[in-house]
Amino acid sequence: MERGAQLFMEGILKEMEPAIDELSELRDQMGPALRNFAQEMGPKLTELLEEVEDWSAYEAPEVLPNGDIIIRRKPDLPQEEPETAEEAMPQIEL
Repeated sequence: MERGAQLFMEGILKEMEPAIDELSELRDQMGPALRNFAQEMGPKLTELLEEVEDWSAYEAPEVLPNGDIIIRRKPDLPQEEPETAEEAMPQIEL
C-alpha cells in the first residue's frame, strides 16, 4: 500500500512538472520587476496602509483611461466631515 501511494505521488509530480516549470519561468521573468516595484512604491504604500483605517469602506481600485488609479469610498457609508479652514490652521491674533 505504501508503494502504491508513492507511485501515485510520483505520477502526480510527473503530470505537474510542465506547470511547475512554467511557474519557475514566470518567477524568473517577473522577479526583477516586482523587486523594483517594491523598492520604489513600498514606502508610499506603507504610508497609505497606515493612513487608511478601514479598507472595507472603499471599493476596488479603478484604473482610468489616462492611467490614473482611483479608490472610491463606498456610497452607502457616511463620509467624514472635512476639516474647516479654521480647524486646519489655528488663527493667531496680532
